[in-house]
Amino acid sequence: MKRWASRLFEAVLTLWLLATLCFVLLRAAPGGPFDTEKAAPPEVQAALAAQYRLDRPLPAQYAAWLGDVARGDLGPSFQYPDYRVTQLIANALPVSMLNGGLALLLALALGIPLGTWAALRAGRWTDRVLMFAAGLGLAIPKFVAAPLLVLLFAVSLHWLPAGGWGGWSHVVLPVIALALPNIAYCARLTRASLLETLSADYLKAARARGLSETRLLLAHAMKPALLPVAAWLSPALINVVTGSAVVEQVFGIPGMGRYFVQGALNRDYTLVLGVVLVVGALIVAINALVDALRAAMDPRLGEAGA
Repeated sequence: MKRWASRLFEAVLTLWLLATLCFVLLRAAPGGPFDTEKAAPPEVQAALAAQYRLDRPLPAQYAAWLGDVARGDLGPSFQYPDYRVTQLIANALPVSMLNGGLALLLALALGIPLGTWAALRAGRWTDRVLMFAAGLGLAIPKFVAAPLLVLLFAVSLHWLPAGGWGGWSHVVLPVIALALPNIAYCARLTRASLLETLSADYLKAARARGLSETRLLLAHAMKPALLPVAAWLSPALINVVTGSAVVEQVFGIPGMGRYFVQGALNRDYTLVLGVVLVVGALIVAINALVDALRAAMDPRLGEAGA
């Protein structure tokens, strides 16, 4: 109980520090939410500043915003005046979670079998081809992979839509763009871990006793070999969450990443702060879930953290 109370305190402190730092950096950046090429009359600017509490000193603005957050209200959006930030995030979060969740499942579904296949054929041409492809997948950034996928599957082949959000056909290309580097890393990690596990002394002894390679792999090697993959899930999920900003912007998807980019460009303070807080909370929750998964796979980790 004390352990979980300590983790909850650390999570709240981390989110508070993250929100405070983001608040300070946003207000220190030049420009404001109502700066336009054609300046509004002074009385209009004053009314807008009063409406959004921008006429108050910064400490008072910070205290008011923090009080709203404590009540579960992330404030009004400056860019979308008819919506509260909570409403925008409630609409965008399921979109981002769907894309991110499917991308991670695809990475595991392809990365683990490919890495296992490469480890069982270490040194052969299939292993070299798979690892070369994995290296290529890691080298190509998302902002390059996403337009290339659009060019190939939407513009050239006309198989899938180039962007937007609607049916399942709109999900395919964004998920692939998010999943590609994670598939590559998962395959390389699985291969390296499985090769190390297969060379362990206890597996050599089991092989000498006549245990079949299939049983040796499935019953004794895969579980310890997947422990590093379980540890990688935390940075992988974080990578998917943060990488969605690029992918959602390229494909015009109304997700968290796109709102973050648009909010930053338009100095929509409350929208950016709301997205940062929610993403920060997701990252904290992801780390806790991955720690629990690793402890379930290897009880020694749970005992060490107790």
